[in-house]
Amino acid sequence: MADAALAVTWWGHATTTVELGGVRVLTDPVLTRSLLHLRRAGPLPAARARDADVVLLSHLHHDHLHHRSLRRLDPAVPVVAPRGVRDGAGRWTSALLGGRELVEVAPGDVVEVAGVRLAVHAADHPGTRDPWRGRRTRGRPAPPAIGFRLAVDGVSAWYPGDTGSGVDLGEVAPVDLALVPIGGWGPTLGAAHLDPDQAASAVAAVEAAAALGVHHGTFWPVGLRAVLPARHRRFFVEPGPRFAEAMGRRAPGVRVLRPGFGERVVLVG
Repeated sequence: MADAALAVTWWGHATTTVELGGVRVLTDPVLTRSLLHLRRAGPLPAARARDADVVLLSHLHHDHLHHRSLRRLDPAVPVVAPRGVRDGAGRWTSALLGGRELVEVAPGDVVEVAGVRLAVHAADHPGTRDPWRGRRTRGRPAPPAIGFRLAVDGVSAWYPGDTGSGVDLGEVAPVDLALVPIGGWGPTLGAAHLDPDQAASAVAAVEAAAALGVHHGTFWPVGLRAVLPARHRRFFVEPGPRFAEAMGRRAPGVRVLRPGFGERVVLVG
């Protein structure tokens, strides 16, 4: 597979491989068929999903910091994660990351890892390991939920992680590609996530040239489709088409990518 100046592969949920100048950046890897009470729709990510030069973790929730998936990655690959991740995610996470090069960051940081310049931005989302704990863990503020602007040799991408609308997108410089969350994995969404219309507004705000909707259409609770078919349709099936329609209204000049699972799209050859 030839290197590309900018390419992206969506593996499902928030897991993507972004190639910038030949550097492979893997976001929030979840590479398994099951995740707690959730089951994957569609095929498992191919073996090449594990090929990465750097891994980005946006926050500590189980569908973003996933132990079984991280164990499948080469331990020599550096991991960039929210500051405080070792203590905030418990002893199993601490042990898992203990043997890796771990770069801990917070909003406002700018670091270079594996040749990628990463500008770190705040996300409007709980940072605790378990969502029901709110924004504190062990009586202390949780590690922050974060997003990233990635840049290599003049090409760039923006991955905000999970976020609601309460962030200042004016801090994000224009990008070639936005990887924006447009859904969830259950029968409600909540204020700490963008819906498809809000996601389209966010893409317009960061002046992206192309956009890929992520964090949708992949995992769903076992048995819930039969119990709540209308919720399944709205929150699992429809986010992709709704995002494309909203992009046509709010950012008509932006290229909207709608690849299948595991499909690689080259934007700049």
